[in-house]
Amino acid sequence: MKKVVLVLGGGPDAEREVSLLSSRGVADALAAGSTYDVNYVVIERPGAGELAAMRGDVVFPVLHGPFGEGGGMQDLLAVGGRPFVGCGPHAARTAMDKVASKLAAASLGVRTAPAHVLNEADGACPMPLPVVVKPVHEGSSVGVHICRDQAQWAAARDAVAKERSLGVRKAYMVEAGVLGGSEITVGVLDGKALPIIRIVPSVEFYDYEAKYNRDDTRYEVNPGLPAGVAAEVQAAAESLARAIGVRHLCRVDFLLDREGRPWFLEVNTMPGFTSHSLLPMAAKAAGLDFPALAEKLVGLALRDR
Repeated sequence: MKKVVLVLGGGPDAEREVSLLSSRGVADALAAGSTYDVNYVVIERPGAGELAAMRGDVVFPVLHGPFGEGGGMQDLLAVGGRPFVGCGPHAARTAMDKVASKLAAASLGVRTAPAHVLNEADGACPMPLPVVVKPVHEGSSVGVHICRDQAQWAAARDAVAKERSLGVRKAYMVEAGVLGGSEITVGVLDGKALPIIRIVPSVEFYDYEAKYNRDDTRYEVNPGLPAGVAAEVQAAAESLARAIGVRHLCRVDFLLDREGRPWFLEVNTMPGFTSHSLLPMAAKAAGLDFPALAEKLVGLALRDR
C-alpha cells in the first residue's frame, strides 16, 4: 500500500495566497507520480488535535510566513510525531528571524550588511542612508520599504507607527542598503548547494508583485559572476544551513553590490513552489524536475523521521 502524503496549504500568514499556489503545485506533482497518494488540505491555524485527525503518513507543510514556516507549525508537527518535510522548530525560528540569521552569518564570516532594530520613536535614521526597513519575521518582501532619502525614511517610520497604532505588533529592522547591484539565490537540497540563479526584475525592486504576479522578471541560471563569487556563495549557503540546523531544503538569498561582492540577505526554509519559484528552477537545472523534487523531499522526511 502506498504511503499517503498530507500536503498542507494556506495558513494564517500574509503569504497565504502564495502558499495556496505552492501547495497546489506540490500536491499535483506528487499526484502525477506513482509513489505516493496525496491528501491535500487547506488550513488556517489548526490545533494539535485537528492536525492529528488529518490523514497522512508523512506531512509536507507548504506554508510560508511566521506561523507556517517560522516555528509554530513545526512545533505542532514535532509533537504529532509524523515525519514531515522541512526544518524542526528551532531551526525554523532562527531562519525566520532576520536578526538571528544575520548573526549566524556574521559568526561564520559571511558578509552581511549592518542593521539595527527599528524604534519608530527615533526621528533620525540610526545609520546613513540609503537603508531598507523590513519586518524581522516576514518573507516575500512583505512590508519592505526602501529609503534613499529623509522623506522616504520618514514615510517608512510613519507606516510602522501606524501599524502599531492599529494593534499590529511586528518587529522591524533597519538594514544598510546594498543597492545598485543584483540579487542572486542559492537553493540547498539535503545539505548541497544547487545551481545559482540571478534575478533580473523589470522594476527597480524585486517585490511581491515581481516575485509572484508579473511575467517580465528574468531568471538567469548559472549566471556569469565575478571570479570566486559562485564558489563563495554556494559554500556560504551550505555552511549557514548547517549552522542554523536546516534540513531537507532551503533557499539562501544574497545581494551583489556594484563591485560584485555578495552580501547575505536571508534564509527561506520553505521556499516557493509556484511557476515563478526559484528552488524548483535550480533543482531542474541540476536534473530534478518538479515531480522528482517533490518525491525526493518526501523521501528525505521519511529517512529522517
